[in-house]
Order: sequence, then C-alpha cells, then structure tokens
Amino acid sequence: MKQLKTIKYLLIATLILAVACKKVITLDLNNAAPQVVIEGNVTNQSGPYIVTITKSVAFYNSNIFPTVSGAIVTITDSNLNIVDSLTENPAGTYSTKKLVGTIGHTYILDVKNAGQEFKASSTMPQQVNMDSITFISNSGFGKPLTNPVINFQDPAGIYNGYNFVETINGMPSKQIFLFDDRLSDGKYVTKQLFNDSNYIRPGDLISIEMQCIDKKVFSYLKELSNADPTNGQPTSPADPTTNLSNGALGYFSSHTSQKKSAVFH
Repeated sequence: MKQLKTIKYLLIATLILAVACKKVITLDLNNAAPQVVIEGNVTNQSGPYIVTITKSVAFYNSNIFPTVSGAIVTITDSNLNIVDSLTENPAGTYSTKKLVGTIGHTYILDVKNAGQEFKASSTMPQQVNMDSITFISNSGFGKPLTNPVINFQDPAGIYNGYNFVETINGMPSKQIFLFDDRLSDGKYVTKQLFNDSNYIRPGDLISIEMQCIDKKVFSYLKELSNADPTNGQPTSPADPTTNLSNGALGYFSSHTSQKKSAVFH
C-alpha cells in the first residue's frame, strides 16, 4: 500500500506545480477519476502468487482503497505455454493455483474488468546469491547509527537490478532499498541499507529479502522511491512508469527471492 499513498502524494504535487503561476488556485481533488491499481508478483519460491487489484481514491479521502472484485485474471508462463486462471479470495486479492515460478521464464499478466483489459510481462532474472548480512555503525544526531550491509558477488557482463526488503524484529521497513550494477558490474558488492528513521540496537533481528528484478521493475521502483517524500528529497512529481498497459497504476514483477537474517550484537 506504500505505492498507493505515494500515488496520492504525486497527484497533489503535480496539480500544485501546474497552477503555481496563477493567482487563483482551485483544486477539486475529490472529483479525480479513480484509476485501477494492480500489484502482482511471481517469484522462484513456492506459490501461490498474488495479484491485488484496487482503485485509487480522491486525495483527501482516507487511505482505504476500494477493492476490485469479479475481475478475470490470468498469468501465462510463455516458455511453457501454461495459463493459470487466478482465484479471488478475499475480495480484490487473486491467487494462482498451479503456476511454478522459474528463473529465466517470461510471465504475462492479463486482467479483464468492467470492459477494460490490462497487460504486463516480466522475465525472471538469474538469481544472485546473498553471501551474508553484516553491520556497520556510525554516529549521527547524537546517537549511534547502525545499518545492515548486504554482501554479494555481482555477475559480470549482464544487467542486474536488486530490491532489498528489510524487516527489523518482524516489522517491515517502509523504505525502498534499490541497487543496480551500472557502476559495479562484475564486482564484489557491499551494499549498506541506510535506515533514515529506524535505529538498530543490540539484540535486534534483521531480516533481508534480496530480490533480483528486471529493468522495467527497477525503473518503476526507482521513480517511486525518488518521488516519495518519506524516502528523502523527492524529485519533480509524476506517476512512476509502469509496465502495465492501458493506464493502470502499479506494477507486475517476476523476480527471484532469497532471505537471510542476522542479529546485531
């Protein structure tokens, strides 16, 4: 849901910039047309894999996003020509029944709802193994600041994009941690995850999911991260460039998933 909140922020910021040169500003944000928001993932771990479908809401409404029920949702493994028709339960949440996520395969998402059709495709990259989680401590704001460090060998000669999902004592971080090998192709990487508001203390359990993601998904998450005010100074606001067709918001990703945990002492 972090993506949905960011989309609301982007809407208000875009409208403010558009009318900043006029003397009279009238914004009727509550009448903004709702848009379909799709978030779907296929991984190399055991399914079922989930696709959620909601609708965006007016800016001043609560962050309760209406679910979209009754959609016809399929995911196709184009390498094997296997089509999986997803089952809805609960409302707005669609689950696969037989799909097996496989590295190197391309997956095509198709959503039909209320006379509209939305599509996206994503190819699952090769998995890059995470060697270990270590820690680095610095001082700042009068407090010790400790961040986890992800250690891994980047493969040479191919594009690699990474998304790191962090939890601290079972609580997911709200930050987006991304890295690609544009300047580190083929090198051994020690990637520090800078926690802006979370202070890691001795005894804390840190869990990291390392996802290898394709280039379009990396670009979407990068734009989302850059525009999100909770992730630092935002850039000029705009909807992130999605891989979904026909004006839908959100993304569809097939990626690898590897998890490790470490206790900070």
